[in-house]
Amino acid sequence: MALTKIGSGGIENVTNAANATFLTIDASEQITVASEGGAVTTSVQQGLAKVWSRFNGSSFGAVDSFNQASLTDAGTGIYQVNMTNPYSANEGAHGGFSGAYHAINRSSGSASQIELGTYNSSHSSVDESRCFVTSHGDLA
Repeated sequence: MALTKIGSGGIENVTNAANATFLTIDASEQITVASEGGAVTTSVQQGLAKVWSRFNGSSFGAVDSFNQASLTDAGTGIYQVNMTNPYSANEGAHGGFSGAYHAINRSSGSASQIELGTYNSSHSSVDESRCFVTSHGDLA
């Protein structure tokens, strides 16, 4: 199967020997992709991370991010990722970790903020130089 061009009139020159639908785009511009066997589909928008951040919690600075408006140092080992585009509700699924210590996400109670805490093996808050967080959910 070969996708050769997407023009202003739509997708052109798409071929598939099995003549099966493998990609659909509905009127709301939601993209759905069929699995390799075609039995299940995946919504591309729902499957993508809506927020991610990689930052240095020791010298406190963002290294790289997506959909992050700002980063707040809220205390020893506590960081807040403030989103540019918030979730529609407080229902994001967050995951995070740090380089040397175990990281635990803590709910901030906001659709526009993720709070991340880093702890050492004694469960004491510590600043960690390599922090990572990603979040999935429905944007507003």
